[in-house]
Amino acid sequence: MVILGIDPGYAITGYGVIEYEGNHFKLLEAGAVETKAGVPMPQRLAKIYDDVSMLVDTYHPDAIAIEELFYHSNAKTVIGVAQGRGNVLTVAAKKGIDIYEYTPLQVKQAVVGYGRADKKQVQTMVKTLMNLKTIPKLDDTTDAMAIAICHAHSCRYAETIK
Repeated sequence: MVILGIDPGYAITGYGVIEYEGNHFKLLEAGAVETKAGVPMPQRLAKIYDDVSMLVDTYHPDAIAIEELFYHSNAKTVIGVAQGRGNVLTVAAKKGIDIYEYTPLQVKQAVVGYGRADKKQVQTMVKTLMNLKTIPKLDDTTDAMAIAICHAHSCRYAETIK
């Protein structure tokens, strides 16, 4: 099974494409779609849409796993994140790929075994499970891989967004 994990945003959208077979993980690609401050929002969103579409066209994932949106203290930030997230949902819908949502608590529980794990614990487990030499530079990339791992561990129980 190929899973595209997404940590949504509008400045940085982390992604991790993993293959999960027989309880083993293989990293196919990981990184981030980065957009620059000062660029008009429509162009930023178009870049996210185009780059995620290219990942889907390249790897043909069986599922897209994405972090659920939760409210930050800054309403402007949450609106931007929601718009970036909406682009990923649109790519999935247009390409006919099921998308699954997970809360940060679910991701931590699935990856570390403890829903209140700290960021360092999640990073260490992602590094171990994915057999990486180093932890990725961007937290968003590591988070996206963690979301994909969460789906791999949870796929029998996940609810599809229709």
